This record gives sequence, structure tokens and C-alpha cells, in this order.
Amino acid sequence: MPRTPPLPYLKWHFLLLLMMLCRLSHNSLADVGTAAQYSPPYIPTECYGSDSSPFPTSNLFAAAGDGVWDNGASCGRQYIVRCISASTPGICIPGQTILIKIVDHAASVSSNPSAPGTTIVLSQTAFGTIANSTATSINIEFQQ
Repeated sequence: MPRTPPLPYLKWHFLLLLMMLCRLSHNSLADVGTAAQYSPPYIPTECYGSDSSPFPTSNLFAAAGDGVWDNGASCGRQYIVRCISASTPGICIPGQTILIKIVDHAASVSSNPSAPGTTIVLSQTAFGTIANSTATSINIEFQQ
């Protein structure tokens, strides 16, 4: 007659499976896109006009590309961003993750982005914190 496994054994395996599923689902919450950088002047902006007071003092901010812009609803949103790759190896700074605030629409920034059509256009400070600033664009993982 086959022997059934003890109940604590089954609970342990169920718990392990549940933990693995939670880990997988957590990773899937982030989106993948591209980022460029732009330089001053950063104002006026589509979000705040000529008011610079909403800008983070850390200078970690960005302009939203069309896919993130959401007709201006993205103004003030914060995203966790990290560089995951670039066309040239070694561009990303390993282990660096930043929290940025959307302050503008990429289509209307005062200075030209280093690359057109990216998901997010980061301030020079933000870009340089996660990648070598000589790159024109990088691949990013971002999450609100």
C-alpha cells in the first residue's frame, strides 16, 4: 500500500512553491524601455511651467516619453529606474538604482535629448548616476 507523505512535508513544499511564485511575480512588475539624457535649461516644463520648486533637490528627474506621458497624468509620478544594458558594454553602473520624478514631456523639453523617441529622458545628473554619461541612450528597467 502506497504511503502518503506527512502533512508538514506537503506544507513545506507548498510554502516553497508559493515563495518562488511571489518572487517571479515581483520581478514582472517593472517595465523595460530606453532612456536618453538632456541638459539645462530644464524650465519651462509642461508640468510646472516656469516653477522650479517641484523639482527634486537631488536633480534626479526626467521628462516622460509619449508612452509614459499619459496626456500629462504622469506629471509628478516617481519611478525607480536602473540601467540594464547599452549598445556598448560597460556603460551601465552596476548596482545603481535611482528614484526620479517626472517634470516634463520629452516632446517639449527646452534642449534636445541625446537620442530621440526614448521612453524617458533623464536629467544629466540622473543619467550619470546609473550610466556613463558618454552614452547617447541606454536600456532601462523602470517601475512606478
